[in-house]
Amino acid sequence: MTERRLAVMLSGSGTTLQNLIDRINDGRLTGWRIAVVISSLSKAYGLVRAEQAGIPTRIVRKKDHADVEAFSAAIVEQLDAFEVDLVVEGGWMCLWHLPDRYLDRVMNVHPALLPSFGGKGFYGHHVYEAVLAHGCKVTGATVHFVNNEYDAGPIILQRAVAIEPDDTPDTLADRVQAVEREIYPEAISLFGQGRLQIEGQRVRVLPPAS
Repeated sequence: MTERRLAVMLSGSGTTLQNLIDRINDGRLTGWRIAVVISSLSKAYGLVRAEQAGIPTRIVRKKDHADVEAFSAAIVEQLDAFEVDLVVEGGWMCLWHLPDRYLDRVMNVHPALLPSFGGKGFYGHHVYEAVLAHGCKVTGATVHFVNNEYDAGPIILQRAVAIEPDDTPDTLADRVQAVEREIYPEAISLFGQGRLQIEGQRVRVLPPAS
């Protein structure tokens, strides 16, 4: 089987990156190699994780570019240079504009059941705090394709997480992130198998090839 090339984009500690590294190394995510890690911050710990795993890294900072278009062009230049098949955002905190050829080739994981609690400002602990403040009984995690709007691309996979009466943002985060660690690699694997069929805003998961 031809090995596919993955790019991971991050802005922080790189826990999503580490999960993917571990799963590729132990055989739970097959057919993929992380070709490059792109960080929007020069001191993100995710860069350390990548370097320890022998993965090339690139830093593309928003403040080094005149506007979002120049910033986006610099990102795409790196993605093109490494000839990546799929891009996954793992704690990436910057808006960038995808050219048409990268639509349906960039994924993100969000710590809620989109379209609820998505959009600008809903990231990290802000999401867990909002979910609890609204008295929700269930939340979860969503893997979706990225487009040029916040958290608005077609949904690939979702998994629900029940909210307990005594949950705090931290305890809820622990359970949601455990789900994220499962469904993100699953979505990547489905993409690699050619089993994701996009129909407008819907993603159909096709059965395995016989």
